[in-house]
Amino acid sequence: MKYLLKSLLLITIVSFTFSASAQKFGYINTQELISQVPSVKEANSNIETYRKQLQGKYENMIKSLQTKYQGLEQKQASGDISPKQLEAEALKLKEEEKKIAEFEQSSQQKIVEKSELLLKPLRDQIQKAIDDVASENGFDYIFDASLGLILYADDTADVSTLVKTKLGL
Repeated sequence: MKYLLKSLLLITIVSFTFSASAQKFGYINTQELISQVPSVKEANSNIETYRKQLQGKYENMIKSLQTKYQGLEQKQASGDISPKQLEAEALKLKEEEKKIAEFEQSSQQKIVEKSELLLKPLRDQIQKAIDDVASENGFDYIFDASLGLILYADDTADVSTLVKTKLGL
């Protein structure tokens, strides 16, 4: 029985070795590649500008709300407002706070949507270039070195130059 198990294990290892040796592997550091694509830099710059615009609007809303709270506190301190009016004004300010919180959440969603709109076509273009390089050069697998999954790789398996050429970089 032990002999049979050892034989099966040996056959499995040998067949895996033969099948793995017939395959061609490559790798690329996609983070490095992406950082070199001019259109990605431009898209990221547009996204950052958009984010700053939304952030500026949010900060203005907060400042306005703070000013209103201060005005209300001054009216209360000087006795220029009745308790009923104070309650009504405070309720309005709470509603405004809620709207500001909703604006902040929707702003984050808008930034994600803008990122997807601008970066998805670029990611697709990069993926197509990787697919084309793999197909044209007979690679069975191309791994992403930026994910840290490759513990060792021969430099000749690096397809970065081929993909950069495909992308015109």
